Amino acid sequence: MDITDVILNDHEQQRRMFAYLSDIDRSNTDSLDAVWTRLRIALEVHAEAEERLFYPHLLKIGTGAGGEGSAVEEVTDVIKDHNEIRDAIKEAAKHAVGSENWWKAAAKTEEANSDHMAEEEREDLADFRHHADWQLRHEIAVAFATFEARHAGGVHAKDQDPARYVEDNS
Repeated sequence: MDITDVILNDHEQQRRMFAYLSDIDRSNTDSLDAVWTRLRIALEVHAEAEERLFYPHLLKIGTGAGGEGSAVEEVTDVIKDHNEIRDAIKEAAKHAVGSENWWKAAAKTEEANSDHMAEEEREDLADFRHHADWQLRHEIAVAFATFEARHAGGVHAKDQDPARYVEDNS
């Protein structure tokens, strides 16, 4: 079990759930709500697990990858990304599921998440694979899977100050 694989598997699940939303008839608000709720929880729990369990380690051992000059730059960017995703989710919550404004917020969530996943896969996961030994990758994976299982019903999602996060976790 490798944390980079666990994160990549979560990303694939998130991509599928966004695709499910687009395949549901727009008038079927009950199904849209059910899939959106599952997706929202998955996004929020995933971000929280990364912030608690993965990124503190990247800050300590990463050196920067994929165009980022350092792990600090990578992590600062990812915290901003997580905040954008959370903010878009919060925007969706202000609107009736299936409404035009809800769809706009869902699309904004998907865009922010897609951008985040691409950067994370290109930069953060590559940097970690190059610098973390197998044992650390395994230990974080087990903790990550445990966290996600224990929080399957969701977490209290809240934005983080990127600079403070880096300072507190370096």
